[in-house]
Amino acid sequence: MTMKIPRKTLAASMTLLLGGCMVGPDYHRPQVTVPIQYKELPGWTAAAPAEDLPKGAWWTAFNDPLLDQLEPMVSVSNQTVRADYANYQAALAEVQVARSALFPNIGITGQVTRDRVPTTNAGSAAEHIRQVTSSGSLEGNVSWAPDFWGKVRRTVEENKANAQASEATLANATLSERTALATAVIDLRVTDANIDLLQKTVAAYQESLRVVSNQDKAGTIAPSNVITARTQLENAQASLIALGVARAQDAHAIAVLVGKNPEDLDIPHSISLPALPSVPSGVPSTLLERRPDIAVAERQMAAQNAAIGVAIAAYYPNISLSGTDGFSQSPLAGLLHIANRVWSLGASATETLFDAGARHGEVAAAEATYDAAVANYRGTVLTAFRNVEDDLAGSSILAQQAQVLDAAVHDATRGAEIAFNEYRAGTVDYTTVATAQTTQLSTQQTALNVQQQRLLNAVSLIGDLGGGWSASELGDAKQATAKR
Repeated sequence: MTMKIPRKTLAASMTLLLGGCMVGPDYHRPQVTVPIQYKELPGWTAAAPAEDLPKGAWWTAFNDPLLDQLEPMVSVSNQTVRADYANYQAALAEVQVARSALFPNIGITGQVTRDRVPTTNAGSAAEHIRQVTSSGSLEGNVSWAPDFWGKVRRTVEENKANAQASEATLANATLSERTALATAVIDLRVTDANIDLLQKTVAAYQESLRVVSNQDKAGTIAPSNVITARTQLENAQASLIALGVARAQDAHAIAVLVGKNPEDLDIPHSISLPALPSVPSGVPSTLLERRPDIAVAERQMAAQNAAIGVAIAAYYPNISLSGTDGFSQSPLAGLLHIANRVWSLGASATETLFDAGARHGEVAAAEATYDAAVANYRGTVLTAFRNVEDDLAGSSILAQQAQVLDAAVHDATRGAEIAFNEYRAGTVDYTTVATAQTTQLSTQQTALNVQQQRLLNAVSLIGDLGGGWSASELGDAKQATAKR
């Protein structure tokens, strides 16, 4: 019968636990207002995100070998991503720690004592005998605090949501660092294109200076024309040299983003810009599933909801069960004999009768924190809609601007050619040529800058649409910790 009592007690406790309630509110994601379509959608293709939105290696749409080479390195070597990965692993461990409280603690205790005590000889009061005795015990012990009110389960729920928020934070950091890398590569490519443009400009200005110098030697022009042509050339050369600073900084930024020292990454000059991808925008509601920052806010909201239940559980008594079973014997010999078996069962309950409102304050604080998380979630969603609207508007407007600038570059180039030919014919002075050439260079650089903005805007749009990430990729923290 002594063996049956602990089993029956444990079974009854498990039944009561499984039938117990979980205090606190169950989580339901709050509703947010989602528009049917984007305001700036005209001119863009509405697409189903499961089919057309960028996924996985979205950077391949830019058709740039450097991006294809470096982007996969971000998730492995970028230090910001590595830090967030470590934080995610810590969050998974916290789930494991919280879940362990659902199960009993089982231990074993062994003890051996050896004593030497003096005794008086019965034959003589003055004669003493030192007697050595030994004793020992070997006991198994079980302690368990059943989760009658759901405090532990709410804690597990909270930590699991925090772990999923940490996983989404990792995804958000990876996406941010990858878009930062794409931005740096585009900046580097545009700098290379500017270098090519200025090199061609310097060559053209050198030719102009040669013509002007020959005319000056022939005495057919004013000497000021030579000074103007030389100054124009020197300014272009200075601008070309200055681009070296921008290129070095872009290259250094790229190296750091992929976790390398700047001197360990050598990026050769490129003669072409990345391709401008076509990015279907999808429907607004998909942002709730595709943006990792929204997932972070939503999981934080779920965690705070569970924290309310943890706080409410403090109103209920703490109940714990304990039991021991083993052997105790003095002297030590024959310790494991059945006659030396000892066992005990115990239960305890504690309840706070007065706390001056501390528990009420904890519940109120948890509810207020949840309300703040709800507001943060809704604000994150609104910001996501704004980001995409900004990107769509920018893409549409920049496309129109680029079209106009293409015509402007053609006209400015033709105007510079005509002005130079007229100068050689003696019908205009060199000031007209210098002005036309300056206009040509300025227009070409503006067109290049707009092309850069279009590429950067495409990167921003991909990032604001969630990149290649989806909320369905959030792992189950329970399964993740089970694999550890």
